[in-house]
Amino acid sequence: MTTTPDITIIGGGIIGLLTAREFIKAGASVTIIEKNALGQESSWAGGGILLPLYPWRQSDAITRLVLQSLKLYPTLAAQLAAETLIDPEWTPCGLLIAKNPDITAAVNWCDANGILYRPAGADFFNTLNTIPDQPLWLPEIAQARNPRLVKSLKQDLINKGVTLIEHCELTAVTVTKNRITAITTTNGQFAVNQLIIAAGAWTAQLFAAATGDAPKIAPVKGQMLLFDAEPETLSYMVLDGDQYLIPRRDGKILAGSTVEQDDFNKTTTEEARDRLHAFAVNLLPSLKNFPVINHWAGLRPGTEHGIPYIDKHPEIGNLYINAGHFRNGLAMGPASAQLMVDLVLERPTAVAPEPYQLTSEH
Repeated sequence: MTTTPDITIIGGGIIGLLTAREFIKAGASVTIIEKNALGQESSWAGGGILLPLYPWRQSDAITRLVLQSLKLYPTLAAQLAAETLIDPEWTPCGLLIAKNPDITAAVNWCDANGILYRPAGADFFNTLNTIPDQPLWLPEIAQARNPRLVKSLKQDLINKGVTLIEHCELTAVTVTKNRITAITTTNGQFAVNQLIIAAGAWTAQLFAAATGDAPKIAPVKGQMLLFDAEPETLSYMVLDGDQYLIPRRDGKILAGSTVEQDDFNKTTTEEARDRLHAFAVNLLPSLKNFPVINHWAGLRPGTEHGIPYIDKHPEIGNLYINAGHFRNGLAMGPASAQLMVDLVLERPTAVAPEPYQLTSEH
């Protein structure tokens, strides 16, 4: 006889994985159902900067989740590395923001939120080719290496007894008296107790199938390049305009990224490759010496203002959503998972839940 898990999560990206981990810590049993391979969509494709780009230009609702996540990451990364032997490469290498025309807003945001900063002197630009505009150095901002974070989380959940069902697509939902009693998938039917949809860019489609209504979450394509650079080519992250360079621990340097409205099309384009390559080798001329070894695209789950939905459905008593993190799934992920679990288990929340409700403006 198969027992029905306490929690069923549709979507095995960073948000689904972190949410499952938080439920396990609370003593719940969890099954994750993912239509492809775990963590292979936006979670795999992103850059891993653990701060929104120009956070002072973003909604305060994003800031709240990011700041709480920043508190959680050092312990999370250390536990994952120790318990799975897969290091997610959480690295507080610092972030240089080369151009800050809105410097007063930037400094005020850092002061208000306890983010260490200082003006960036000429030394930062010895190897860079750009015209700084009131540049800022944020020495404590970290990155995580997306693929390794996903791998370590997956192994951690396996170790903790989570049921992971990959290559399994949701096809129908059975609703009885305002509760979802079962879901039908390409792998058969599953009974559910509590159902959470955390399927990133695909969440709106699944929610519509379940409820007839859907939150406004749409795919936004982003393309990236990876240079096979040597260690010490670049020692910190650089944000210049709307693009960035991220050095990994092994020396490889990631250049990103585009923002494209292209529905669910994940194909890469020569135009984007050329544009990203030109940006990268112009900003860091030494990259001309290193080949591009990867070029890929991912689909971010976009909402109008980049604020995710983390809420219980107003009518279906056991349906929840944790999706719509746009570019900041990693940066907001740990706190989003914590908030989701707090709401389901009716615990006090570390972050006020109102901005993430299905009824609020996103």
